[in-house]
Amino acid sequence: MVAGGKSLQKFHNLVCPDCKDIKLNFFIMIFASAHFVLSHLPNFNSISGLSLAATVMSLSYSTIAWTASVHKGVQKGAKYGNPNTTTPGKVFGFFNALGDVAFAYAGHNVALEIQATIPSTPEKPSKVPMWRGVMVAYIVVAFCYFPVAIFGFWMFGNQVEDSILLSLEKPIWLIAMANLFVAVHVLGSYQIFAMPVFDMIENLLVKKLHFKPSWMLRFVSRNIYVAFTMFIGMTFPFFGALLSFVGGFAFAPTTFFLPCIMWLAIYKPKRFGLSWFANWICIILGVLLMIFSSIGGLREIIQDAQTYTFYS
Repeated sequence: MVAGGKSLQKFHNLVCPDCKDIKLNFFIMIFASAHFVLSHLPNFNSISGLSLAATVMSLSYSTIAWTASVHKGVQKGAKYGNPNTTTPGKVFGFFNALGDVAFAYAGHNVALEIQATIPSTPEKPSKVPMWRGVMVAYIVVAFCYFPVAIFGFWMFGNQVEDSILLSLEKPIWLIAMANLFVAVHVLGSYQIFAMPVFDMIENLLVKKLHFKPSWMLRFVSRNIYVAFTMFIGMTFPFFGALLSFVGGFAFAPTTFFLPCIMWLAIYKPKRFGLSWFANWICIILGVLLMIFSSIGGLREIIQDAQTYTFYS
């Protein structure tokens, strides 16, 4: 919600610099309005086209971001040291960075949903194509992230914006197009992330709370979820801090240590063997990552909130 709203706002400001300023909250509402429609698509298959468009947009805007940064060149006054001057600032900034990394490279329960739809037999288990897909996915992720991180920091230093496209201004048509690509990308990724959540909510309402399954139940529950995420985005539009907090609090457990706990519980490897040690090391590091990055992200949210006028 925040990324989509900020990208639409940047697009508007670039293509119409003389127009009246519009608050970020209104752009978040515009972005959310699309999801009030798209959220009623029934399943993953129905959003495959949107997912493909999001993937193409992701590759496109990340390429534009780093090539435009290189073209812009190293900016005057670019500094590469730690922007925090105090010891607490440096420590919590490090924690915050851990959350960003956790968010960027985390897996997601969407992967389990995808694997569940792949036909699997003893002769052709689903883990084979799933493993190939995961390898390709992380190669694409690395292709998108590393050039942006390296060249963006090189050109702008530690003053680069959370979204590098906000730091770029020219050529106007290219940066405007890239911001529009971001909006399309997060339009698709929101739906991919939300589909398992919709399924979980509807299962809870039907099986636990005994609601009758109907189109009205889906309509109301999904609209409430979209409205809730829109409200959170409008209330705390702190992109970088949210990435860190969500990365640590939500994604670190499901990626870095819960799978290891499940592996130990199911396969019961030999105690003090290589597999046992490897999994316990991942569990300990994953728990520490969750704790420290959540603290760092929460601290930055609190700091941002101190100088922010809500719903302004």
